[in-house]
Amino acid sequence: MRPFYAFVAKQAPKLGFNGVRRLAAIFGACMWHLVGSRRKLATNALQHHLHLTPERACQLARQSFTHNFNSFLELFLVGRVTPPFIHSLRESRPGVFAKALEFDGPIVGITAHLGAWELLGGVLGREVGRTRDALVVVRRNKNADLHELITHFREAGGARVVDHRQAVFTVLKTLKRKGFAAFLVDHNCPRNEAIFLPFLQDTAAVNMGPAVLAVRANAAIMPVFMTRDEEGGFTMHAEELLTPDQLHGSRDDKIRQVAEFYTRTVERYVTAYPEQWFWMHKRWKTRPEASHEPEQQNAAPA
Repeated sequence: MRPFYAFVAKQAPKLGFNGVRRLAAIFGACMWHLVGSRRKLATNALQHHLHLTPERACQLARQSFTHNFNSFLELFLVGRVTPPFIHSLRESRPGVFAKALEFDGPIVGITAHLGAWELLGGVLGREVGRTRDALVVVRRNKNADLHELITHFREAGGARVVDHRQAVFTVLKTLKRKGFAAFLVDHNCPRNEAIFLPFLQDTAAVNMGPAVLAVRANAAIMPVFMTRDEEGGFTMHAEELLTPDQLHGSRDDKIRQVAEFYTRTVERYVTAYPEQWFWMHKRWKTRPEASHEPEQQNAAPA
């Protein structure tokens, strides 16, 4: 690791949770005022996909900038996801997460760029890793040194980080041993990786990779999210498993059912916590080939 990144790796965790929140507020405000294209992108997306007034969309978009920076900076604190931190978490549905981990078979965890998703990776690494192998599948950063730094922090929680471009063999091997593999399933993806599904009043390209792997490994699907509280704490949201016996039809039918399940679940949480989602992302950029709908989200350049 290069000296600068080594310095960051050593010093950044000293910020602590309060320091990260303060820094996120500063960075979020700066980006809101300085990067008009992203401000417009997020505001337009909120207004269009949640049918909000311009004023309300602007308010939530600005809050989302701060939450997004919180999410990224919390990467430095994954190593602080210790048993006391985990015990301090609130659970929106007490006992559901623990019960899900009792499933006698492989589990594919799905989540989104919502709330404290980097810290959630640490929680999954600590809690899931006690009883089974735990993987977190992520997109590789093009900067090799930065990727190494990010991986260093993400693996501090106990989960092994896997590059999504090289994940198939590793994930299947882990799942065949009744392991756990977690995916972020809310980002845009190329057409050749997508299944097009309804999402927030539009049609979105949904990455079918996690669904394909889950069906191939006969795995259960566990939706899990972590949001921030107004008091500065965190709440864990675990949903009931979608188990293999609940699927029916052909292999393609099952893949679609799994993808629909996690897309509907993400939609529900984005609607419930819109200020904590990553609205500055061009979520609806990839369109169905036959679509002639205007790409409203691309009105602002990247």
